[in-house]
This record gives sequence, structure tokens and C-alpha cells, in this order.
Amino acid sequence: MKTLLKLLTKKKLKISFVESCTGGLLSSSITSISGASKVFNLGLVTYSNQAKIKVLKVNKNIIKKYGAVSQECCSAMVKNLSKISKANINVSITGIAGPKGGTKEKPVGLVYIGVKKGNKIQVNKCLFKVKNRSSIQKATVRKALNLILRATK
Repeated sequence: MKTLLKLLTKKKLKISFVESCTGGLLSSSITSISGASKVFNLGLVTYSNQAKIKVLKVNKNIIKKYGAVSQECCSAMVKNLSKISKANINVSITGIAGPKGGTKEKPVGLVYIGVKKGNKIQVNKCLFKVKNRSSIQKATVRKALNLILRATK
């Protein structure tokens, strides 16, 4: 995280997050470092579908058709976050941290991470094999940090 913070500071970039299954863990990991205020703009936790629709303005038909844990929803989350935050880099996370709530089609550990830098959006599908809620959340944050670093360089 410190590496990312230095890189964002050096490049004078602002970053914002919208999280669902990580419940603010990504935002917490950046704000735990001194100097985060130079680069961290906004952190939202839109845990419920209602919050995704009302706060983030994700079209309810996307959630109805594809589900909240989908590439389509993750993409809409990051696009709409960028409109709200005006940050250079925006990140969205949606997934199933478990231990319950998974299905055969969408198992526990399925997470989508969206990164938007400028006009470029990349949504990554991850399937974390660990079935422990905390481990899935931490693995998601680590993966998100790697994706952000890659997009920033």
C-alpha cells in the first residue's frame, strides 16, 4: 500500500473506491497510512442492492438480469463512482465472501474488481479458493492493490 501511495502522490493522482463484499477494508488499508489524504478521495460501501441502485445509480435491471455479483454490475459501479468522485482512478469490488451465499454458478470466493483509469475500464473476475470470509476479503484487497499498481504504472 505504501508503494501505491508514493506512486499516486508522485503522479498527483486521486483514487476512490466503492466496495461491497470487502466492507471498507480497501479504504481502511489506504487510510491507515499517513499521507493518504493527498491521494484518497472517496470510499463508499454499497453493501446492499438498494445502496448500489440508490447511491451509485446502478440500473436495477443490471442487478435483476445479471446479479450484484457480475461483471456488468462491477462495471456499472466503477463507471458511476467515477462520475461521483471525479478521481483519476476508481475501483469497484463486488463478490461473495461467504461462508454462505454461494451457488454453483456463483460460488463463495467469486469476486469482481473493476479499475477505471481515465476512459479505460478493466473488470477482473477472481475466484479465491480459500473459503474463509476474512481470507477472501484480504485476498481481494491484495488483488485490487496489484491491479491498481499495474494500472497506475
